[in-house]
Amino acid sequence: MKPELDLSLQVAAFPGAKAHQALLPKRLVRQWLGHALQRDAEITVRLVGLEEAQALNRDYRQKDYATNVLTFDYAREPVVVADLVLCGPVVEREAREQGKTLQAHYAHLLVHATLHAQGYDHETNERDALEMETLEVLLLSSLGFDNPY
Repeated sequence: MKPELDLSLQVAAFPGAKAHQALLPKRLVRQWLGHALQRDAEITVRLVGLEEAQALNRDYRQKDYATNVLTFDYAREPVVVADLVLCGPVVEREAREQGKTLQAHYAHLLVHATLHAQGYDHETNERDALEMETLEVLLLSSLGFDNPY
C-alpha cells in the first residue's frame, strides 16, 4: 500500500522564483516525495532565496552560507513530519555546474531530503552513505532521471 502524503508547497520571493515554481508543480513534487516515502508523511517543501537559506543554515547548523537543501525532521513514526527547504539560487548554480537540468536536480534533492526525513544519513559513515546513495540512484532511475552522481 502506497504511503499517504499531506504536502504543502511554499515559494518565497527571490529573483527567478516564478521560473523555479513552474518547474515544481505540486503533482510532480508529490510524485517524487511519494516515491521515496516508506510511511505516511506530512511534509512542507519551501523554496527560498539566498538570505533565508543562509539564515536557516547559520541558525540551525552553525554554517554561515546558503546550502542547497535543509531537512528539518520532527517525527519519523507513526507519521514522517518534516520541512524540506531548498535554496533556488544554489540549486540552479549546482545544476548548471553539474550539467543537469534544474528539474532533475530538484528531483534528486527532494528524494535525498525525503530519505533524510526518514532517518537515512550519509554523513555518519561510508556504509550508510553508500546505502543512501544507492537508494537515491534506484529511486531516481525509476522516476526517469539519470544517476545524479
